Amino acid sequence: MSPTVRRVIIALALAGFAAAATSAYVHYRSAHEPAYVSFCDVNTSVSCTDVYQSRFGSIGRIPVAVFGAFWFGLVALLTGAAGRGSGELARSVGGYLLVLSTVGLGAVLFLAYESFFVLGTLCLLCVTAHVAVAGIFLAVSTVSAAPLASLPGRLLADVGQLAGKPAALGAAAGYLGLTVVAVLPFLVEPSAPVLPVASSASPSGAASSADAGDAQSEFERFWNAQPRADLPVPREGARVLVLKFNDYQCPSCARSHFLYAPIFARYESSHPGAVRLVSIDYPLDPECNEQTPMAGHTGACEAAVAVRLARREGRDAEMARWLYEHQATMSRETVREGLDEVAGMTDFDEHYDAVLDDVRADIALGPLIAIEATPTYVINGVVINGGLSPRFFDAAIAMELERAGGVEPSP
Repeated sequence: MSPTVRRVIIALALAGFAAAATSAYVHYRSAHEPAYVSFCDVNTSVSCTDVYQSRFGSIGRIPVAVFGAFWFGLVALLTGAAGRGSGELARSVGGYLLVLSTVGLGAVLFLAYESFFVLGTLCLLCVTAHVAVAGIFLAVSTVSAAPLASLPGRLLADVGQLAGKPAALGAAAGYLGLTVVAVLPFLVEPSAPVLPVASSASPSGAASSADAGDAQSEFERFWNAQPRADLPVPREGARVLVLKFNDYQCPSCARSHFLYAPIFARYESSHPGAVRLVSIDYPLDPECNEQTPMAGHTGACEAAVAVRLARREGRDAEMARWLYEHQATMSRETVREGLDEVAGMTDFDEHYDAVLDDVRADIALGPLIAIEATPTYVINGVVINGGLSPRFFDAAIAMELERAGGVEPSP
């Protein structure tokens, strides 16, 4: 490995490590602080937080970014070791780096596909890390490497030599120790979302009565400080009314749908009828929404109509799911085909204009709270642009249930 190639790999690894470490930091804060807004959350199409909170952002509780930081650090350490060891060690390291960079490239190609084509969201920090991985792969491809078949034996020999070098062994142990320290915060449940509310209001087990006298959590203070809007949507006996201003072609709307579905299901089981979710149609399509003249969701109006038509057959939930799962190919034709597939309805065109008037009635509610993007949630009048992490969304509903406890719900 030439000095120039070694410097290039180390520089790329350090840049990637910085991007991955920053991603992990942003991921942690966005998951633990309801009011946190990342510097890389530009809009609904360019948002690191949306990617981190998606199903592709973590493995278990550990962010993918943490694995990325470990990968970049390992590449940098191995490359540095190659410059200080023998020619045989350099060949071994070349083989290790070839395996690592190939696996890394496969991982970032998958993540890039999911981000761009499934989620429809660009994460600037992720792109930086992806470019660094690709650059490392290209640089490693020029390095003389030991045959792949010999790597297991070489690895055992190199680990044996490592055990006889206290400095190298200490560096390796220190690196692994730092990795464990970085992972631990994501494995430990934070105390902030534990709400001092009565157990009858919390489906996940609430704090004891002694805890109720403690100081309010940071989230409670945040939530109680929010202004409340009054929208003309009936509660139908519910203590907590959750409105979702929704666009079926919006990737963020799809993500929030799947993220929050278990929360609503749990409350329906523990508090039947107490929490009502109402989807308010707000297509970002100028065909039916004059508030979005530059939007590109050209199948969103048709999608809203299709869900309303499917509701006549009791298949609106299935239709909504179908639309969320087919956003990439959404058009009038595919929506028509989806309605036939899901609800067996073939009269989409005949009813379209009349049902579109109902969609416009929903759209008229948007200016009452100055909708800026979808999804926008309103929980008992508290407006949430873009949504909250699932733990805080759950906590907000729990607090509103507690607040309404013992009070006859308004009509």
